[in-house]
Amino acid sequence: MLVIIAAIVDFYLSNRIHRETKESVRKGLLWFSVVINLGLLFYFKYTNFFITCINDLAGGNIHPIQVLLPIGISFYTFENLSYTVDVYRREIKPVDKFMDYLFFLSFFPKLMMGPIVRAADFIPQIRKPYVLNGEDVGKGMFLIINGLFKKVVISDFIYQHFVQYIFDDPSRHTGIECLLGVYGYAMVIYCDFSGYSDMAIGIARWTGFVIPPNFDKPYQSSSITEFWRRWHISLSSWLRDYVYIPLGGNRKGTFRQYMNLMLTMLVGGFWHGASWNFIFWGGVHGGSLAVDKLWIRWQKGVKWLKTGPVRAGLWKLGGVLFTFHLVCFCWVFFKMETFAGAWELLGQVTGNFQGHLVWDVMAGYPQVMLLMGLGYLLHFLPSKWDDRLAGSFSRLHWAGAAAVMVLFIWLLNEVKTQEPMMPIYLQF
Repeated sequence: MLVIIAAIVDFYLSNRIHRETKESVRKGLLWFSVVINLGLLFYFKYTNFFITCINDLAGGNIHPIQVLLPIGISFYTFENLSYTVDVYRREIKPVDKFMDYLFFLSFFPKLMMGPIVRAADFIPQIRKPYVLNGEDVGKGMFLIINGLFKKVVISDFIYQHFVQYIFDDPSRHTGIECLLGVYGYAMVIYCDFSGYSDMAIGIARWTGFVIPPNFDKPYQSSSITEFWRRWHISLSSWLRDYVYIPLGGNRKGTFRQYMNLMLTMLVGGFWHGASWNFIFWGGVHGGSLAVDKLWIRWQKGVKWLKTGPVRAGLWKLGGVLFTFHLVCFCWVFFKMETFAGAWELLGQVTGNFQGHLVWDVMAGYPQVMLLMGLGYLLHFLPSKWDDRLAGSFSRLHWAGAAAVMVLFIWLLNEVKTQEPMMPIYLQF
């Protein structure tokens, strides 16, 4: 119901903005759209967070309200905002038919957990003739199978048989167990969300819509800047175009650029949830992006560090390892509900490591470690291998494609966990 209300508001306002010639009125209508969209988001998602903050700061006794978070509100709110802003900027023309806009906003594969799709990419495809060729079928099948494998086989199994035990009570585990648990969670959240994104994009491909990829093997990144070009691409590009650039981007001096990066990532952290942990997670990423800009400038003056293929390769490897561990450090705060829990886990890693037990831990969780290793192996394979495999699906005869799907569904049923695990990003 809420998505219909949001669609009505922005469909009407965007058309008014497009027809209006007076700039002050256009800007007023734009801000009215922003207030309505963010107001709904803040009411449903952040009211209790601010009530808690007021109670803590002012010693109040305001009772939290009983409110259910509407499914997908964070995603379609950002789609609404980008659509109205693009119309205001005259980068796109608003749709004439309300049902076209409602269809764009509520398109079922992406409604619950994204990706955040731009109207300019999606709406022009609505009225095109429905044509499904072999490439669409093969690519869609590959994405759906790949997504299900990542989500159901790798992510769910690792989480339910190892990661959840570590994060539920880090004090009961050694530092090496906690560290492996963090590595496990890094694979869990990647396979969970990228797996769902793959399925959404694959289903969309079968229904005649091409949605841009949302992940590009992010743990291969050799810098935090590169990581955010590869991780949750639809969100990071949205934050860049509708928060970072409007704040001034890199156009108003170095200090302002760093502040804009920090503010943008704080918004990104807060978008994920009403928690100081998410804000801290965003702040660390924002600060890291600013430091990375300094690092890039410094590297330009010391080119000898990358002279020769061996030295350049080692430099890149060091960047990948550092970036991965920085991201893993941040995942601890993303996963934990409290700072105390996050620091407790990190304290176990730094103060009670007991690295000599690594083989015992791996022997105690052989299936988990096997799937973790498989997940990271597949992740670090070259992207062209995925493209070749997707191409081979496109060349399958329909009978062969049906056989592959039946075989995969049987395999999935054999190896899936007993208890279904809700997707992590469903809470956002």
